Amino acid sequence: MEKRLQEAQLYKEKGNQRYREGKYRDAVSRYHRALLQLRGLDPSQPSPIPNLGPQGPALTPEQENILHTTQTDCYNNLAACLLQMEPVNYERVKEYSQKVLERQPDNAKALYRAGVAFFHLQDYDQARRYLTAAVNRQPKDANVRRYLQLTQVELSSYHRKEKQLYLGMFG
Repeated sequence: MEKRLQEAQLYKEKGNQRYREGKYRDAVSRYHRALLQLRGLDPSQPSPIPNLGPQGPALTPEQENILHTTQTDCYNNLAACLLQMEPVNYERVKEYSQKVLERQPDNAKALYRAGVAFFHLQDYDQARRYLTAAVNRQPKDANVRRYLQLTQVELSSYHRKEKQLYLGMFG
């Protein structure tokens, strides 16, 4: 068990190195490998492998902390990588960001990435919710503020069009 935790951390570190080098596809691969190493260790997740998951040996609090931290970091880093790759898979960015936010609801980077994903998926209400939370945690971050402003513009435009539609129908 300890070996798998160490291997997962090593894959994550290699992923971080690849990200810094701008090798996003390779970084994604490393983060996925790290998550695969952890897959059967999480007692909160069922495992198809006998003697792992809830049926497996109990993790120490320190091991459980390493497991959850590594998982959360990998999901957050996967979302960051996907935002750098073309075409951007905003559904995955949203999914990975929300996995981070399940464990760390105040994670500013995950809030921002979720907001960006929802913005590009044209769910402007959700985008505003996440971006507002992100700007409250990082008030000086220009990217967060820019996306929040874009979201407000899109929401205003959407509401204007909706009002015109209703006026046309019921005029």
